[in-house]
Amino acid sequence: MKSTLVGRARLLCAFFAAVAALLVVRLYFVQIVHGDEYRKDATSQYVESDADLVDRGSIYFTTKDGALVAAAVMQSGWRIAIRPSDIVNASDTYEKLNAITPLDRERYFTSVQKIEDPYEEVAFRLDDAAASRVREMDAAGVILVQDEWRSYPAGILAAQAIGFVGFRGEKRAGVYGLEREWESALAASGSGLYVNPFAEIFANVEALLSSDPAAHGGSIITSLEPSVQGQLEKTLDEVTDAYSPKRTGGIVMDPRTGEIVAIAIRPTFDPNTYNTVVDPAIFGNPLVEGRYELGSIMKPLTVAIGLDSGGITEQTTYVDRGCIERSTKRICNFDGKARGTVPVQEVLSQSLNVGAAFVAEAAGDETFTAYMKKFGFDTETGIDLPNEVEGDLSPLGTGTGPDVNYAAAAYGQGISVTPIAMIRALSALAADGTMPHPHVTTGIRYQNGVTRALESKQPVPVISAETAHAVSNMLTKVYDTALVGGELKREHYSIAAKTGTAQIAAPGGGYYTDRYLHSFFGYLPAHEPRFIVFLFTIEPNGVEYASASLARPFDRLAGYLINYYDIPPDR
Repeated sequence: MKSTLVGRARLLCAFFAAVAALLVVRLYFVQIVHGDEYRKDATSQYVESDADLVDRGSIYFTTKDGALVAAAVMQSGWRIAIRPSDIVNASDTYEKLNAITPLDRERYFTSVQKIEDPYEEVAFRLDDAAASRVREMDAAGVILVQDEWRSYPAGILAAQAIGFVGFRGEKRAGVYGLEREWESALAASGSGLYVNPFAEIFANVEALLSSDPAAHGGSIITSLEPSVQGQLEKTLDEVTDAYSPKRTGGIVMDPRTGEIVAIAIRPTFDPNTYNTVVDPAIFGNPLVEGRYELGSIMKPLTVAIGLDSGGITEQTTYVDRGCIERSTKRICNFDGKARGTVPVQEVLSQSLNVGAAFVAEAAGDETFTAYMKKFGFDTETGIDLPNEVEGDLSPLGTGTGPDVNYAAAAYGQGISVTPIAMIRALSALAADGTMPHPHVTTGIRYQNGVTRALESKQPVPVISAETAHAVSNMLTKVYDTALVGGELKREHYSIAAKTGTAQIAAPGGGYYTDRYLHSFFGYLPAHEPRFIVFLFTIEPNGVEYASASLARPFDRLAGYLINYYDIPPDR
């Protein structure tokens, strides 16, 4: 009998302990996790929020020290509505309201005339202070409605990457950038604050253990570093102001992990006022969605193919005659001049088209094509940004196309690739021959406050480490001695880099003779790289070569990265 009572007592104790633990957990969610939301919910008995946006997760930048900085958040405030039949003096009410917050005069007076309508909205996004002043008016027919809306505290910073919330049909949702790519995770994942505590606990456990972290609602944490993002955008602004191009863009990435630290395009927009943009093409991200003939930044990869396949060695020389003919087409160096017998280094140092064609031919058409596919130029990178396209290697066929196609592809013409695929491929030179998976998002922060890191994909080997090191040495020599006459060489830091100046294809075939695309890439330090940088500008005015338009902007950005991250000298 006694043992039975003891057993029952223990069972009751266990039950009450479980209930107490449940209440403590629930209290944590009520007071800590959802405290702000409950306080907000209690501020007014008249709450009419946009159902499409309730509980939408945030998007965060991440500083170099790991701190989170808001890039996209839900913001609380108020709307002003009127009941037209109750408005006593429309003009007087307008003047008083307009003194508190700017009103659209035409909208207001049109609404006032709708006497049969009990509710017309006339102003939006008021803060608490402005709402208090409206209450003090105590004006008949004026209604304050609590509201929530999507806000972008950083304004234009990383606008194309972040995207914005707009309308898809009649529903509000992410329509560009991360807002669209991660819509399912950012959108509301529950039925509000008032849910069964048992269900909430089990839902949180499921989110933490799920094989797909993005399958559960939460906030998005990115690898975008706000200060570096700002510096990249400043660099693009300088290029835009100097040369008035049609478009300029850039990427800063860790070549080993694929984490994108900064990505930007000019022209750009402010997602807070996206509805004022006339040309919706500005919302897109051509670094992911566009493909281009990127020119001579392809040459280091061509040399890598030659070395890795055994078609050439670092000591190989060739006779440069200035121009060659392939498939009845004439291919020439940028200046048409012959160099005589030169080593392979000069293919990069002097950016020789004839030399690049020689290397591709030494590797063989089929081998060259196989490596280009291995570099992933005809596939998507899988970056977590929407509308990615794949490159076009169709002129190469399976290695049996016209000879001129391989010769042109060797120096970045005739085939088109995306900038994100190009920086991924070039990263293999910086990362011991392995190609990373570019990505912007690093983790999901759930509503319970726990952050779950996204699993990183393993880099893909594409060339040998020896080949990568050899090309890195060659590119370092380019930066130290050839680029703008060696003016940019840094005494204590090695930088590997290359320019590209590409002709732009004309509709109907051929190329424009007066329109160019300039590109530039570099990584630093050359043999233990922290960052790889890609820049491009389309149809810059008043400048002929990328060495003039992009070399110094890159150097200033490289200097910023060295100082900001306190990168130790490597020589």
